[in-house]
Amino acid sequence: MLHFRPRLAIAVMTTMLLASTSAFAATPANTLVMAKNIDDMISLDPAEAYELSGIEVDANIYDRIVRIDAKDPTKIDPGVAESWTVSEDGKTFTFKIRAGMKFASGDPITADDAAFSLQRVIKLDKTPAFLISQLGWTKDNVDQMVKVVDPSTLQITIAPPFSPSLVLSLLSSIVGSVVEKQTVMQHDQGGDLGNAWLKAHSAGSGSFSLRSWQANESVVLDANPNYREGEPKLKRVVIRHVPEPASQRLMIEKGDADIARDLSPDQIAGLAGNKDVAVSVSPQATLHYVGLNVAHKPLDDVRVRQALHYLVDYDGMVNSFLKGQDQVHQTFWPSGFWAALDEKEYKFDPAKAKELLTAAGYPNGLELTLDAANSSPYINIAQSIQASMAQGGVKVTIIPAEQKTLLTKYRARQHQMLLVYWGPDYMDPHTNADSFARNTDNSDNPATKPLAWRNSWLIPDISKMTEAAVEERDLAKREQDYKDLQKKVMDEGPFVIMFQEIKQTAERGNVKGFLLGPASDVVLYGETTK
Repeated sequence: MLHFRPRLAIAVMTTMLLASTSAFAATPANTLVMAKNIDDMISLDPAEAYELSGIEVDANIYDRIVRIDAKDPTKIDPGVAESWTVSEDGKTFTFKIRAGMKFASGDPITADDAAFSLQRVIKLDKTPAFLISQLGWTKDNVDQMVKVVDPSTLQITIAPPFSPSLVLSLLSSIVGSVVEKQTVMQHDQGGDLGNAWLKAHSAGSGSFSLRSWQANESVVLDANPNYREGEPKLKRVVIRHVPEPASQRLMIEKGDADIARDLSPDQIAGLAGNKDVAVSVSPQATLHYVGLNVAHKPLDDVRVRQALHYLVDYDGMVNSFLKGQDQVHQTFWPSGFWAALDEKEYKFDPAKAKELLTAAGYPNGLELTLDAANSSPYINIAQSIQASMAQGGVKVTIIPAEQKTLLTKYRARQHQMLLVYWGPDYMDPHTNADSFARNTDNSDNPATKPLAWRNSWLIPDISKMTEAAVEERDLAKREQDYKDLQKKVMDEGPFVIMFQEIKQTAERGNVKGFLLGPASDVVLYGETTK
């Protein structure tokens, strides 16, 4: 992992903005100061950034070829491309670049910049490259598959017969960010396509440009006067690295921060009655679930798996220690997104669970182990599951561990039950279906290792349903395909999907227009006012 060393000195204004919380009682009128844990940031190059904080910052620095609508994530909006057409065979997409659109530098955006940006992702082959390499693009063919027709026209060709809606979703992800070719190539070092420079600089056309990034300290953004939707009302955004939630709460209460992003439910509750602070709520795309390894008896019996669904006290948890932090959700595609199935089939019902266990041949119950992270809220969820399953005759032994150790065990299929989370890579249901509902090779070392494989669930027939859905061009039919898949996985699969995460954000009363979307790449600062 690459780390940046804080500089010994920064500009006087930035120093003032980043002074200790006791230095001032109110933030500058034209500046948004946000308290957030940003220790996951590694790079701000959109061809490399794959950590949540970095993706969020890039969403405000760069415009993309097309964009997810932050207010309605079921929609794809125009971005750098104002319109597009798709060939009859669904394999050629032609994008019209907006006329008169400029980068923050003032230079015009052309189809050459857009083509270079996509080609660059493939050629650099950093972590997020897989998002568009699945379109059949390689270092050898991407210059032919992604090309310029004229200065205002970009044309891409894909190899697999993917649904156009999936292709647009992929282009709306972080790798669809358009960088300024001339500026980036001026900083090329040994053929790195400007990667070393772009880690901590910007060359985009988003609502802001990067002023500075000091690792584990701050990110400072300046308003882009050339932004296509108009220059932001606020001249600057300062994201202060504040890892301790208690410190964030103190800052928001004193007025040293305009927004606090990582408060615990108890701290949120403690703000009740504070007339100067408001709390906003936004459902996220992250899911919390228990994986059931069907290689272990009795988890290979679908009746046992269904019984375990009935032994989780979903409502009890979201109404107590998870209150305001999660909502009950039981399918593999989160609520609020296109093609989501919001059906809640299971409730805590020990009698129903005992009936199913008896039918499966376990009238006297059974014993299982549950791996869980030793941090909150996971250990709390595990303890609740342990208590509720005991009421149905299932004795659960919790095996606590650090998240890193837990994930290593999960990837090696060494668990019986394991409590973990999952978030999508892009806003199309295929990103989750491809992992929850696909496994055609259950050997120890297959080419890919989706979540179904991690839980030893070999499903050739369901995998065919997933493959058909990704190729379906009729949007209504494709939507129903994914709803059918979600229902089938909920009824038969090795996943007890329980919750969808909710983010609670504390804001000073004068803050308006901050857009906290359901994923990191739809958190937008451009409409914020004070």
